[in-house]
Amino acid sequence: MIHAILALSDGTVFEGESFGAEGEVIGEVVFNTSMFGYQEILTDPSYKGQIVTMTYPLIGNYGINEEDVEALRPHVEGFIIKEGSKSFSNWRAQKGIDEYLKEYKIIGIQDIDTRALTKHIRDTGAQYGVISTVDLNRESLIKKASESPGMIGRNLVKDVTCQEKYHWTEGGWDINTGYTNKGPRLNDKGNQFRVVAYDCGIKHNILRLLVNAGFDVTVVPAYTSSDEVLSMNPDGIVLSNGPGDPDALPDIIKNIKQLIGKKPIFGICLGHQILCIAMGSRTYKLKFGHRGGNHPVMDIATGKVEITTQNHGFAVDADSLPSDLELTHINLNDRTVEGVRHKSLPIFSVQYHPEASPGPHDSRYLFTRFVEFVKVKSS
Repeated sequence: MIHAILALSDGTVFEGESFGAEGEVIGEVVFNTSMFGYQEILTDPSYKGQIVTMTYPLIGNYGINEEDVEALRPHVEGFIIKEGSKSFSNWRAQKGIDEYLKEYKIIGIQDIDTRALTKHIRDTGAQYGVISTVDLNRESLIKKASESPGMIGRNLVKDVTCQEKYHWTEGGWDINTGYTNKGPRLNDKGNQFRVVAYDCGIKHNILRLLVNAGFDVTVVPAYTSSDEVLSMNPDGIVLSNGPGDPDALPDIIKNIKQLIGKKPIFGICLGHQILCIAMGSRTYKLKFGHRGGNHPVMDIATGKVEITTQNHGFAVDADSLPSDLELTHINLNDRTVEGVRHKSLPIFSVQYHPEASPGPHDSRYLFTRFVEFVKVKSS
């Protein structure tokens, strides 16, 4: 057994056992309440800069496969669990989670009281921490954590966005054939609907569901100019999820501001925050964020409640919404903004993740809604 220590910036220390790679890592310590989906969580680019604590006590029991990833590699800075499964069982599994973390040099710690850690984060708020197997001096680790820069003002999108545009064709998963290309939906002119997706840390399943909805999908780097996007003559634009503080992205916000009113726009998570800022709203940092697969969200117009998957540490200030933006969805746990739509333009966005997989599929209708917005604009 290799000893490991987790030290938080407020001086709280947990001792446990090394899990995954050995070494030392610094990041914002957050928690996720999902009971499954650890592979998707590990590979979600929105977790760049963060050390993720899983509240479910046993992680790794169904292993890892090469298909169910949200990016080409894990993006979490570190991983905290109660217990890693020493064996795995699933007909699609190819390796264990410990092997997977070692392969990508992701440092983890297990055999700590994740329930106590989660309660501490809920009380004090998300804070920076250090996991180390090489420096076991508590005071040294606390000092490193306390001197970390924090999340506010950090641009992490630059670390996860693609470097050049590319075409995406993979559709949803089928039990007989795996991930497939479902083929394009045709508009009234007999052409494919084309969508440009800004990659701020985009999850693969967003792209898969866009393909399933019938779109021809081109992904562009987060800093692509509005002129370049418009020169591609898309039928719609998607603003993706991603990590860090939306206020640290003035260049991206400026580009999106120049696209408003010119094309239908659909924003997801960080994309929702960027879109709202571009239209005059403000954002703020949540105490400990929303991360998990069971968050209740109400559609204000219908009163219908959706169970959603969420992963964000910032939120849009409801009091800052401009008069031309309508609040459409609210979080039933804390009444925070979960969705907005423009009152006259084909623009809408949500704070949660309608592409969740695994997870609740209650919100997948939003991809169909985007198709309808594009149809109306294209007719």
